[in-house]
Amino acid sequence: MTVPAHRRVFGEHLRALRQAHGYTSQEAFAHHVDMDRTYISGLERGVRNPTLDVIVKLARALDVKPSEMLETIDA
Repeated sequence: MTVPAHRRVFGEHLRALRQAHGYTSQEAFAHHVDMDRTYISGLERGVRNPTLDVIVKLARALDVKPSEMLETIDA
C-alpha cells in the first residue's frame, strides 16, 4: 500500500511535536491522550487517517492549535 504524501507528512509532524513535548515513546503519549499505542503508530506512519475529532484531541494534548497539526501539509 502506498502511503499518501499528506498523511506521511502529518505523521512526521505529529512525531516531531510529540517528541518536542517530552513524549519519547508512543506508548506514553497514547496513555496521555487515551488512545491505543498502535493507533498513534499508525498515524505517525501515515497508514491511519485521523478524523477531525482526533486531530483536535491530539492538538489539545500537545498544547497547539488544530491548524498547527496540519500546517506542514501542502495544499
